[in-house]
Amino acid sequence: MKHRRAASSIALAKPTQSGHLMLLGGVVLAAGAFASQAFAQDERIITHGISTYGNLVYDDPDFEHLDYVNPDAPKGGEISVWMAGGFDNMNPYATQEGTPGYLSSMMYESMLVGTADDPDGAYCYLCTTMEYPESKDWVIFHLRDDVEFSDGTPLTAADIEFSFNLLLEQGTESYRYGVSKMIDTVEVIDDQTIKFTFNPDAPRNGLIEQMGATSIFSKKWYEETGARLDEARFETSPGTGPYTVGSYEVNHQIIYERNRDFWGEDVPLNIGRNNFDSIRVEYFADTNVAFEAFKAGEFTFRQENSSLSWATAYDFPAINNGWVKKEALDKGNVPSATGFVFNLTKEKFQDPKVREAISLMFNFTWTNDNLQYGLFSQRESFWQGTDLQANGVPEGRELEILESVSDLIEPSILTDEVTTPHTSGDSQLDRRNLRQALALMEEAGYVSGPNGMLEKDGQPLTLEFLGYAPTIERVVAPFIDNLRRLGVDAEWNQIDSVQYMERTRSFDFDMTLDGYNVGLIEGESLGQRFGSDGAGDVFNPAHYSNPAVDQIIEIVKNADSYDEMTAGVRAIDRIMRKDLYVVPVWYLPNYWVAYYDMYEHPDPLPPYDLGYLDFWWYNADKGQALKEAGALRNGL
Repeated sequence: MKHRRAASSIALAKPTQSGHLMLLGGVVLAAGAFASQAFAQDERIITHGISTYGNLVYDDPDFEHLDYVNPDAPKGGEISVWMAGGFDNMNPYATQEGTPGYLSSMMYESMLVGTADDPDGAYCYLCTTMEYPESKDWVIFHLRDDVEFSDGTPLTAADIEFSFNLLLEQGTESYRYGVSKMIDTVEVIDDQTIKFTFNPDAPRNGLIEQMGATSIFSKKWYEETGARLDEARFETSPGTGPYTVGSYEVNHQIIYERNRDFWGEDVPLNIGRNNFDSIRVEYFADTNVAFEAFKAGEFTFRQENSSLSWATAYDFPAINNGWVKKEALDKGNVPSATGFVFNLTKEKFQDPKVREAISLMFNFTWTNDNLQYGLFSQRESFWQGTDLQANGVPEGRELEILESVSDLIEPSILTDEVTTPHTSGDSQLDRRNLRQALALMEEAGYVSGPNGMLEKDGQPLTLEFLGYAPTIERVVAPFIDNLRRLGVDAEWNQIDSVQYMERTRSFDFDMTLDGYNVGLIEGESLGQRFGSDGAGDVFNPAHYSNPAVDQIIEIVKNADSYDEMTAGVRAIDRIMRKDLYVVPVWYLPNYWVAYYDMYEHPDPLPPYDLGYLDFWWYNADKGQALKEAGALRNGL
């Protein structure tokens, strides 16, 4: 999978090298009154969208709808999904306490939005246009005048300013730290106009997009209620989105209902989207019970993540008689960087030799062949299968970037092939890897104790794998068996989802199956996920920190071309793979889905989103036939 390159090295969001100003819409400002005025006003770019490195997919500001939707998709029906565990509040921004309900952020929108076919584009949504100078020292958003919150109050620039300040005051620590360094001032010019002026030293790439992506809240509601953004609560603030909370039953069910008075029904970005009248979430404490409920028609859409279930369990009456469809749909997005994550706050994991020895005990080949039906591929890179993945030995600009931090990294990173997952044999325990792991542990100061287990300074090496999904145990158990053969006192501890959330947030674990979200375009948010500023944040589950990565993140944030950005990310990928703080596991190039045959989707799907809650739709005739056949339960 490769990122679409720009047709030229100059994005339309910037003036050309000859100085001619261009609109993002792809229209050159011709000579005349308008062009003269634009140049007179500090060479402002006025546009409906922005693309950091390439051309916008939707360069015509008057586009009628997104290319991948069905513009005639009917509205109606319900789609229902499931979640494991439970929830104890409906505020997705209370990240440090409680477990918010699934999809509880869907009610809140932003000024700019992306699309499922343009990884580098951000388009005006709550705004009509934005304007900024070539330097990107500031940006002005011109808001739509017809946007309303779900309580009927109009959106104004005062709500934008309030939301920005609220997130700075009560958002996550890494968000507050990162964004506070970006912004100098926020100025409400009038009810429909707001200006963000950026700090002189802040990297310009991604700043406009970052401000445009800010979630928008109702100033009136927060001031009247005195509520805090970071408190766990069931009362939800009004949003501008197409759905609101219809009803909920704690730990059992949430129903979101389409807002019949939604302001944005006819906005081009929304045509063919938000098609379901309701979205129902059913909660189950046990995954096996959840699957039985799906088979019985208690919920209607299931995205599968268990290879065992996918390969063996989809043989039941609703499948065999055609009520349920089973599909493997193409996935074009970069897979999440999933793996067994070390908690780097633990002293015992500080030595990279210990981490490497532990990783050698995970046998992907045996696991995939014997437990996962050979359906997966082994993940190597944090940016698997993209231009951002490091390969071979570093060269060109990537090597230059690594040389700039040579005093902070192992010399071998400059000369050796990039670190890739070890290979393993067909037996569960690869004895060659076992011997290598034992040698590494000896180098790290561990010796065999009286009971045959490894110890250092008289203390055994213990390792707790923390999890809440029982389906993971079958994959973790052989890993634990191998570790015990190495001499590590390893164990699996399955707890409920609430306890899991609390313990992982407070870094009270040794290892867990987790991962990092990554994208095809990287910039400012790299620091929140992989930088020292983000250590201790929910987006950095390993508490990873490396000063060399910190320095290269600044290069990526300041990159003035796609090639510069990718060279920097590849250098980061190379360093982090060498640090081996995540034991890479597997990835799947498809979406596995099963659903009752009353839903339809565009064909082909867009490259970067499955979109089943977004641009799929309900076929009323098929739904009625399933109801009459007795296929559905739970009030459907």
